[in-house]
Amino acid sequence: MSEKEIKHLCSYLVELKTASAEEMRKSVYANYSAFIRTSKEISDLEGQLLSMRNLLSTQAALVHGLSEGIRVDSLSAGYEDFTKEDTSIENRELSEIENWLGEFHDTLEVLLAERRVDEALAALDEGERVVDQANERHKLSPAAFLSMQITITEQRQKLIDQLAETMCQPSTRVVELRSAVVALKKLGDGPRSHTLLLNAHRQKLQSNMQGLSSTSTSFGLAYIAALSQLVFSSIAQAASDSLAVFSEETAYTSELVTWAVKQTEALAQLLKRHVLASSAASGSMRVAAECVHICLGHCSLLEDRGLCLSPVLLRLFRPFLEQALSSNLKRIEQSSAALAAADDWLLLYPPIGARLMGSTSSLNAVSAYQPKLSSSAHRFNSMVQELFEDVAPLETLQLDGPALEGVLLAFNSYVNLLMNAVPGSVENEENLEGSGNKLVRMAETEAQQLSLLANASLLADELLPRAAMKLLPLQQGQQANRTMETPKRSSDKGNRVPEPSREWKKRLQRSVEQLRDSFCRLHALDLIFTEDGDTRLNAHMYISMDGNIDPEWFPSPIFQEFFAKLTTLANLATDIFVGRERFATILLMRLTETVILWLSDDQNFWAEIEEGPKPLGPLGLQQFYLDMEFVLLFASQGRYLSRHLHQVIKNIIGRAIDAVTATGVDPYSVLPEDDWFAEVAQIAIKMLTGKANFSNVEQDVTSPTQSVSAKSVSSVYSHGSESNFAHHYRE
Repeated sequence: MSEKEIKHLCSYLVELKTASAEEMRKSVYANYSAFIRTSKEISDLEGQLLSMRNLLSTQAALVHGLSEGIRVDSLSAGYEDFTKEDTSIENRELSEIENWLGEFHDTLEVLLAERRVDEALAALDEGERVVDQANERHKLSPAAFLSMQITITEQRQKLIDQLAETMCQPSTRVVELRSAVVALKKLGDGPRSHTLLLNAHRQKLQSNMQGLSSTSTSFGLAYIAALSQLVFSSIAQAASDSLAVFSEETAYTSELVTWAVKQTEALAQLLKRHVLASSAASGSMRVAAECVHICLGHCSLLEDRGLCLSPVLLRLFRPFLEQALSSNLKRIEQSSAALAAADDWLLLYPPIGARLMGSTSSLNAVSAYQPKLSSSAHRFNSMVQELFEDVAPLETLQLDGPALEGVLLAFNSYVNLLMNAVPGSVENEENLEGSGNKLVRMAETEAQQLSLLANASLLADELLPRAAMKLLPLQQGQQANRTMETPKRSSDKGNRVPEPSREWKKRLQRSVEQLRDSFCRLHALDLIFTEDGDTRLNAHMYISMDGNIDPEWFPSPIFQEFFAKLTTLANLATDIFVGRERFATILLMRLTETVILWLSDDQNFWAEIEEGPKPLGPLGLQQFYLDMEFVLLFASQGRYLSRHLHQVIKNIIGRAIDAVTATGVDPYSVLPEDDWFAEVAQIAIKMLTGKANFSNVEQDVTSPTQSVSAKSVSSVYSHGSESNFAHHYRE
């Protein structure tokens, strides 16, 4: 492998490791509640076992002492002997150990009263050691042994209660708190000491939160940041104290995690009640996103201590952010619809102060690209930009998918508004009959209708995909840089555009195609049908020509009008689709195909041509052939002749020739050469565009053969086709 391939493999392995770690974390967190509950039960059980062990030890010592001191033949006699033996021992001089017992009791009382914890612990340890040694050497009577054990136990319990009281005081400092925990653990009550430690941190946290709330009257971002820092710093301090005293013992670690989760949930509930709920209802995505971003930032600092609380925040915050996202998307739809109702569909640059699609790194970058859109499209674009900028920092919440899907639906809704603005469209009629709540201003002129297409195409092809790049992870950005450095190879999957982004862009373009089809359908129907619903493009216009003795060889009026319409649209598109000529070309191509495909699929037209009472004659065939060649020529010169359109026209011509052949007439014997159709079509285009030179026609005509004769041209003129067309074109 080459060096670049090794680097690419290493990068892929690192990404795979990160994804695996995240998947493992999710898997662990999914079962963590049951694990913590089981660990807590085990911890409680360990505490109970320790208490039972201490009790059994005390009982065993008591039984051992009684068994050594009692020598009886019966229970009553044994009791009398024990009493006599005990009395005889007590009457002796007190041993040094029994004298020490009195001093030991007094010393512990003083140490406890003065809260000298370390010395009290040392005294208790010394007392237990002395008692054990004396008992082993049989220097203590059973009664004295029991008395010393009871004294030590009572003093131990007093010290435990004193330490617990100290830990519950809010004024206890961190150093004193940790010392008390250590002492309580040494006394054998570790579970209680850990619980009291966490309770002490909780009480101090609540006290600090009350003090913070008293200094602020609203939940602004500054207050949210201070509150989040306070909560997670308290959790960090509790974790530090717990690990310092109890190390990483499973029972205590589980209790710490449970406690930290509860504090995190309390913070989340507080923010949900005062910030997220109102933001979600109003669709204020920015406030909610910044709130969550602040908390996640503080929460991430705890991961170095082994506490991963971000899943808790994500689980609690995600529903509100999804609601805020949904409300924001709905607000985008409503705002765009409100402006569309009064939009004049004039393309303008963004208003001053609006958020532009350029980079914010410099003024030059901002001004480098300022799209021209109508007012409603500018509003839609700016609101989507704000939405993506607000969602982008919340990568861990994985809101990029819902955001992209929501923007897609909002864009489809906006495109439906644009389709409703096309006069006479099917969508507009359904809107008027059905939901009358989405009123939209009609685009009456062709320039306004092209502006509708400019809005949709610019948003779908450039603005929205560019904004969606903000949601791509940083790793994809780095991989894109590597792709630019690495030569293109068909087997390198890293060179491909991310599939979700590509598919999302395709879905945007499908909506634009629907608007384009609506535009083409409108102009095709206006051309083919009259206002009364009669068909202008019918078979009669060709069949009736065979009764004309001296026909005028010029494209039919409807195709002259078709050429004029396409020329007008092409000129308008040049000014509207600046830098996006491909879209304008495809638009003209689709409009031409719409008309010709309608002619190809019109059953009434072909039924009359092929099966009507009056068959299509040679003259009608020649005119039909000329019309189709005229369409081929101006579409080719306008560079919007597709292979599909070319094939459809050839098929139509072939079908008309077959219809004439079926009548017993040889069409090729009556039709002129192909050059004649091309020459006449070329002359017609020059006449329609005002470029004809009547003083020198032969030099002016530019056909594939350059063989047009003055006689053929004069025959065209002699029949008045020029004057007739000029009159029709002016109309």
